[in-house]
Formats: sequence, structure tokens, C-alpha cells
Amino acid sequence: MSGTRIIISGGGTGGHVFPAIAIADALREMDENIKILFVGARHKMEMDRVPAAGYSIEGLPITGFQRRITYKNLLFFVNLIVSMIRAGKILDNFRPHVVAGVGGYASGPVVRAAASRGIPVLIQEQNSYAGMTNRILAGKATRICVAYQGMDKYFPAEKIVLTGNPVRRDLSEIESKREEAADFFGINPDSRVILVLGGSLGAETINNSISENIEKIKDSGFELIWQTGSNGYAAAKESLKKTGCEKIHLWEFISRMDLAYAVADLVISRAGAGTISELCLTGKPAVLVPSPNVAEDHQTKNAMTLVEKDAAVLVADARARSGLVPEAIDLMSDNNRLKRLKANISAMARPGSARQIAEEILKLVKREGFEN
Repeated sequence: MSGTRIIISGGGTGGHVFPAIAIADALREMDENIKILFVGARHKMEMDRVPAAGYSIEGLPITGFQRRITYKNLLFFVNLIVSMIRAGKILDNFRPHVVAGVGGYASGPVVRAAASRGIPVLIQEQNSYAGMTNRILAGKATRICVAYQGMDKYFPAEKIVLTGNPVRRDLSEIESKREEAADFFGINPDSRVILVLGGSLGAETINNSISENIEKIKDSGFELIWQTGSNGYAAAKESLKKTGCEKIHLWEFISRMDLAYAVADLVISRAGAGTISELCLTGKPAVLVPSPNVAEDHQTKNAMTLVEKDAAVLVADARARSGLVPEAIDLMSDNNRLKRLKANISAMARPGSARQIAEEILKLVKREGFEN
């Protein structure tokens, strides 16, 4: 099937970008001659992360719609029209056989433009509660890959394939990496470690919860790896300077997430779909703090799919500043509970999701009768 051309559109956050790269990697493993082009939003992280992974990307000026009255929404409509025109030109120049939309700002214009040209479209819904964009695009999609059961309440059942969410390929091989990870982070391999993920940009509530409870962390005796994200790094660095806590290892961004998961005994994070899939695959007990600033409160719904199976602990954003660190310390002190959470979250893993989605994409190419 050499000569096959695929566009993958979407991005905006690591939760969209890294699964998209995982799908591209799986496609390339199945056909080394396949041509893959990403289409993302200008000034978003995909414009850096995708080229770093070895793929070409085109940017659209698309932005998010503000859910309040603001002049920025006038700019949104202008950017949307420009992005639709630009998406059409990209499609006409690249002539993809299939377009895969993974969510995020750029997904909408590209999927709409593809459908209007009769190009088969696959969309991937990461969350247990389908986002508005994907619900709108579902009528134009040929195939819809989902991560959770029961998604036929949002999408036509005949289009759905249950695949799970793709995760970074290196996360499936972390069991033998603990000593390497301890050396990478400057931690004793025998230490008990909490990994705090403040996100690629920064989860303010989580970062504030750690900053305000550094003394409790010092007293616990546990080590802590703290990824603040770009927006929280300076303030976190200042907090650590004042307390002089050597048990906390501060990172703005962790490039080796395989090593971070390898050394972690417990993870604190938001409840984005991509992170939850990584936690399931790595079998890591977790304290989840769903973001309240997302559409339809979908992170709480994501977290509850684990909580209902006793596979994770949920701390509401509103009580995190006082309750998150004590909850994590209590959990780290309860080995039986940690083991139970680990067993239950591991049972929810769906390895091979990226390859399964790649297979669905290539099925659409074959269905259209493309030949070498």
C-alpha cells in the first residue's frame, strides 16, 4: 500500500498530540512508505511536538470559542473561515486517502473539508462523554473509534469501533526501568515516590496544592517528582527555595514519561482521557483531580469510570488545596489499598489501541479501492 497518504488533524494539548503521534507511529510500522501529514492549530504545542517526532505539520489559525461575551469571539469566526479555506487547500494539495480527526481545534475544519470532498473520515473520541465537536462531526464520519463502552448514546452504533486510547509506545515497557529512572531523576531506587503531573501548560489547583503543603510532604518521608507545566514552574521554584525541601524534584516538563511512570508508586494528575489511558497501561494507582474548566465536566466523568471500579481516587478541584496532599500521603501509607488500586486499574488497560486505530484507517483506504 505504498503511496498511501493520511492526514491526522487535531491537537492543542498533550492529551490530543501524543495519541495522534502514537497512531502515526503505528501506521508507519505497518507501512514504512506511508505519507503522513499532521494539521494542527498555530501557536499550539503540536507545532513543536509533531516535528520533534519526525512528522510534517501544517498550521491553521483556528482558536477556541469563548463561552462568554467577548470581542475574541468575533476573531474566532474570522479564524474559522480562514481555517476552513486553508484546510481545503491543504487537502487539495496533499490529496489524502483518509483523514483522521483526533480532537482539538484543528480537527473540525479539516474533517468538514474532507467530508465535503468525499474523503473517508475517521474520528477518535477519547472521553467517556463525547465532546460537542465530535458529536457534530459524527454524521460526516465513516468510522468512529472510542475508548469506552456505551458510546452509542452519542454516535451511530454502526460506525463505532471500541479501540481504547493510544498511548506513547515506550510506556508499555517500564517494568525494567526503575533503576534507570531513579538515576535520571536523582532519586534513591528504594525510595517511595509520588509523581505529580501538572500538565504540559500547568494545572493551577494541583500546583497550588503542592506549594501550600510542602511541609507535609517533607514530614512524610516520600520523594516527589513534580511536573509543574510552563505556567506553574516559576512560582513552584520560588516555593521550594523558601522551604529548602530536597525530597521534591521539580520539572517544568518531563520528556521521559516512561521513566517517570517507572519510578512512581502513586500518580497525582488531572483526569484527561490520555492520562487515564496511560495510568491504566502502566498500572499506576492514582489520585485524580478533574479539571472544572472543561466542556460538559467530561474529566469528572472520565475519573468516575475508574472510581466506580475502585481503580482510582477522586479529589474534587474545590477541596484539593486542603485535601489532596493528605489524601495522597494516606494512600501511600496503605500498601493493601495501593495494591488493590493497581490491580483494578491494570485490568482496565487496552494495549494495542494505536495499532487498532491504524488498522481501521487502512481498512478505509482499502475500502475506497486504492491500489499501489
